[in-house]
Amino acid sequence: MTEVSARLAAVDDLALLADLTTHAWAEQIDARGGAMLFATAERTGTSLDRASSAMDHARMTVWLGCIDDVAVGYAAVRLDRLPADEYLAVIEDIFVLPDARAIGVGEAMADAVTNFARENNCVGIDAVALPGNRATKNFFETLGLTARAIVVHKSLRPKNTAE
Repeated sequence: MTEVSARLAAVDDLALLADLTTHAWAEQIDARGGAMLFATAERTGTSLDRASSAMDHARMTVWLGCIDDVAVGYAAVRLDRLPADEYLAVIEDIFVLPDARAIGVGEAMADAVTNFARENNCVGIDAVALPGNRATKNFFETLGLTARAIVVHKSLRPKNTAE
């Protein structure tokens, strides 16, 4: 029987996390809104640099989603401090390799995120789904996340530049 789980990422997982990050961002960068999301999220440097930075960030926690102890996805979550000493958990990335989707890996990581948010007395959890990415939107809705804001954007770049 296949076992699906989530575990905290460790320093020994950096190369694996970098590889997963590369796959995740490649899947999203050309999507509508992807380029601007990555530009505003300061996602620069090599995938290994980005993975290392996420794990070193004081308010960031990273989980690996596993099938039978083989990592096939990751979730990176940060805590944002709000007024009145409250916190908001923000899912920066949640990704599962395409061949490992729809069997519970994302849900296992989402459960870990929810438990983390509760343990840190967060008032809520935020995440971003790019426009037109119905699968991501539907996934977040099954977890109980609903839209609380819609970000609109007008590009001032030449038409042949992707955003």
